[in-house]
Amino acid sequence: MGDHQRHRIMMVSDFFYPNVGGVENHVYYLSQCLLELGHKVVVVTHAYGNRSGVRYMTGGLKVYYIPWKPFFNQSTFPTLLGMLPIIRTILIRERITIVHGHQTFSTLSHHALLNSRIMGYKVVFTDHSLNGFSDAGSIHMNKVLQFTLADVSQAICVSHTSKENTVLRSGLSADKVFVIPNAVDTEVFKPAFEPPSRSEVVIVVISRLVYRKGADLLVEVIPELCRLCPNVRFIIGGDGPKRMLLEEMREHHSLQDRVEMLGAVPHTQVRSVLISGHIFLNSSLTEAFCIAILEAASCGLLTVSTRVGGVPEVLPDDMIVLAEPNPTDMVRAIQKAISMLPKIDPQVMHNRMKELYNWHDVARRTEIVYSRALKCPHQDLLEHLSRHLSCGAWAGKLFCLVMILSFLLWHLLELWQPADGIEVVPDVIFHTNMMDRSCGKKENDRL
Repeated sequence: MGDHQRHRIMMVSDFFYPNVGGVENHVYYLSQCLLELGHKVVVVTHAYGNRSGVRYMTGGLKVYYIPWKPFFNQSTFPTLLGMLPIIRTILIRERITIVHGHQTFSTLSHHALLNSRIMGYKVVFTDHSLNGFSDAGSIHMNKVLQFTLADVSQAICVSHTSKENTVLRSGLSADKVFVIPNAVDTEVFKPAFEPPSRSEVVIVVISRLVYRKGADLLVEVIPELCRLCPNVRFIIGGDGPKRMLLEEMREHHSLQDRVEMLGAVPHTQVRSVLISGHIFLNSSLTEAFCIAILEAASCGLLTVSTRVGGVPEVLPDDMIVLAEPNPTDMVRAIQKAISMLPKIDPQVMHNRMKELYNWHDVARRTEIVYSRALKCPHQDLLEHLSRHLSCGAWAGKLFCLVMILSFLLWHLLELWQPADGIEVVPDVIFHTNMMDRSCGKKENDRL
């Protein structure tokens, strides 16, 4: 890499393939592009079913599926100190220099950042979501995030709205937080060779059918729009607890011929669903960024979305119609989008997305964050404790106790299994043409 600094990065998150979602895609694409830039990257996640141990993916991406099963919502059970031995072993074996944790709701990410800081590693955290301040769950997660980010080296958020939210929730200095958006694989998500007929307007919804994604709004919006616009048809992809509500709405209003329910859609088939429509509808009640909007725009669809979170930052005004999260305004926005359809050229929109969002650019900007993290001064235990003590009258003392126990366990492990006795893994370089694959997403990596 010449004069360019080479990093050895450990990506950590409970959310990774074969599970599919925004965080999973982000970790995979970013890792592939960092590999192309000459860095070493390993991913650490929990076991998925029978998938445990070490696996290799496209481009030589090494994944540790550690033998811990998910406890709730794909996250592992919080053990505080139970992860330290295996995290320490991976750090030493792979000669890691940067530990990069992803997502507030990933227990494994919090464990890795805590343990790595104790051992003197530089840590970076990426927050992919927004969180509230009033309900019990949000209060709990905000305090955990405050603990994790008390002395983090640097942090990344996917939108400016997300940055404000993270700074308020964690008390982290805004100077340490960088905004680096998500991106989209434009080689995969591209328009159809023949655009769908405009004899009818097809509106596509692909989302988890849960309250946070606005499934309840869809129940009110769809019947009203079908009444006002007889040439509109809906395709709904996704599954979740609110699916039954949509099924009942379709039956009640006799819309079986105008509302098609696909159920869960594998990520490999998302493009084929998107290119069958003209408008993509996002009804989320909260969203830090929303990669689904990028995928739809890259396929040439005009987007209608609720004006929430970081969504207004994602697309230019002529590629998206924003609405307040209420049925009346959403119906009005969809009608406006229908009137804009004759001016939309899917291929032009796709070409613009190529310029706006690129995983190579995301990787280069993340490189800068890593370099800044390595320049942060080293902190001893007393400095760690002083930072955590300020997290609250009672919580601060509890956090300090956890840090002290982690420190003692680390030294006990050093005596029981010295670092010199842990075999270092030789670097394996895979020669692949990553540019032809836009940071190499092969579908069999998720299977």
